[in-house]
Amino acid sequence: MPITKTQQKVDINRRRIINGEDADVIQLYPIKHKFAWDAYLAANANHWLPTEVNMQKDVEQWRSRHILSDDERLALKVVLGFFTTADSIAANNVSMATYKHVTSPEVRMYILRQAYEEAIHTHAYQYIVESLGLDEGEIFNMYREHDSIYNKDSFVLSFNEGIFDPSFKTGTFENDQKFLENLVVFSLIMEGIFFYSSFAVMFGFQRQNKLVGSAEEIQYIMRDESMHLNFGIDLINTIKKEQPELWTPDFQQRVIDLVKKAVVLEYTFAQNVFPRGIFGMNADGFKKYIEHIADRRLIRVGLPLQYESPNPFPWMSEAIDLSKEKNFFETRVIEYKTGGALEW
Repeated sequence: MPITKTQQKVDINRRRIINGEDADVIQLYPIKHKFAWDAYLAANANHWLPTEVNMQKDVEQWRSRHILSDDERLALKVVLGFFTTADSIAANNVSMATYKHVTSPEVRMYILRQAYEEAIHTHAYQYIVESLGLDEGEIFNMYREHDSIYNKDSFVLSFNEGIFDPSFKTGTFENDQKFLENLVVFSLIMEGIFFYSSFAVMFGFQRQNKLVGSAEEIQYIMRDESMHLNFGIDLINTIKKEQPELWTPDFQQRVIDLVKKAVVLEYTFAQNVFPRGIFGMNADGFKKYIEHIADRRLIRVGLPLQYESPNPFPWMSEAIDLSKEKNFFETRVIEYKTGGALEW
């Protein structure tokens, strides 16, 4: 975007998520979209690195022939197989698609931070794979070999086709809806539904006092992804206010239909993770959990419940709590700063 010489100050009322009139994306102040700036500050206060988590106990348990069952080992591998690809897809979308078309500088600030966090997450999966001595080729190539992972990834990537086109620009009704649809898919579905079966798997291990280091890595990732989800929902709801003409009845039904398709893809994935069930969790329980999560995503953007399924895993809310004390001489302090505590 070219810089123009003028004495005129930026009009905050003309700032929009997309298609902002006279909005200089270089000039941060005056801030209009405060939710984005608050998210940026909180994310910086919540900084962490994968290598700060002690993986020694995980290594011992993985090498033991008696602690982890074959089904538990399979579950970990399939979950990591999805995770390793998913965060790279998310990073590409926010940095190469979303950022390009956003005209709010404060929103762009957080998007840059989010892209960095996606890289941290990919690093975390690599660190787990390396620590446990897993076959890197098997894990990182799993999205090509497992239909349930491939189908989830392919579904999400299909919504990038138009957005990644170099000639794509917002500013028309059709393209603005396409951009909004992309936000829906990556926020509500990718980060709001597709990650959550895998999160539950890892916290199932944690509840059994198994692979606690790997689960701690995922706990921090879940905290970040929850912020990404909330930020994406704020983007969607703000665009709805700034351009209400985009939120047509047909588009709303389209969002509902996409979420329903995502739910099927996700519990199909869960069936692959739990062919016989572990930790008292099975594919049927995951189906109800995924439906419960999907309803929560829909109501956040003002759409009606579709399933009304009760939450079969109420302990998942406990897994979000990162509050703990660590002996400074045993491990580096990786506790999230209280100043950056998130509201759930």
